[in-house]
Amino acid sequence: MKVAVLSGGVGGARFLRGVTAVVDPATVSIIGNVADDIELLGLHVSPDLDSVLYTLAGLADEQRGWGRAGETWNALETVEQLGGDAWFKLGDRDLGLHLVRTELLRAGRTLSEATAHIATAAGLEAALLPATDDPLRTFVETPAGTFPFQTWFVARRHEDAVDAVHYAGAPDAKAAPGVVEAIAGADVILLAPSNPYVSIGPILAVDGIRAALEQRTVPCVAVSPLVGGKAVKGPADRMLARLAGGTTPAHVASCYPRLIDALVIDESDAPATLPDGVRAVVTRTLMTDLDAAKSLAAAALDAAGTPA
Repeated sequence: MKVAVLSGGVGGARFLRGVTAVVDPATVSIIGNVADDIELLGLHVSPDLDSVLYTLAGLADEQRGWGRAGETWNALETVEQLGGDAWFKLGDRDLGLHLVRTELLRAGRTLSEATAHIATAAGLEAALLPATDDPLRTFVETPAGTFPFQTWFVARRHEDAVDAVHYAGAPDAKAAPGVVEAIAGADVILLAPSNPYVSIGPILAVDGIRAALEQRTVPCVAVSPLVGGKAVKGPADRMLARLAGGTTPAHVASCYPRLIDALVIDESDAPATLPDGVRAVVTRTLMTDLDAAKSLAAAALDAAGTPA
């Protein structure tokens, strides 16, 4: 069984850990959000790809919820002492990955090639595919102004209400090599429990990816990022309330018109009335540990008619 998963953010990474624990990781293709990418201190940083990489390689900091375990901050402290840009927290171990990625990109490798090189070196069995190799960046429009995603999310702590989301570069961005093929060749397609607007939305904005989902001949199942109408972490609930009009499962499903056949929701969000053609699958969705992530992944696969 081949599985294609669209993913972004920490929630997506944790879900993927469950997916790769219940099916052969070598059969999983992960299509990752790159619209959060940012240039810092001359380095190309890919936060969502790195969250997946660290989580699946067993390197993630589980207590902090992001970045690498066993991290130190000596380089960043020096940057701050010298008056450099230190608002985005890059640890010493994390910097090593960004140095390698940036070196590969400057040598003429694409982001896909650089990601494959790093993933292989880290021992990943699943295929980690950037949604696009082309420039793509998320901007959020707020009452205080329009900001690049990381400025709003990290520097401003995502406190500003969001009136609209834009994906700069989307009209010209093409799906990276292997992405459309992974979707077309999958036996099941999953949308991870990631923010629909700033994690999954940028992936769907890439030319060819949304079309591939619309033309699918296999089930596509999304997992809601909300538990009891609230985000476990981050601004997804506030964004849904403002942009979709609410935080019910129906509001989550409305972010994926014609793209999903089922939505996995938490027990606390049931019962749910969903758009025509979308089934509700009720289970426990809070991923407190690996077993919980495995159960959620199994429920999503069962919803697609392909039990783990």
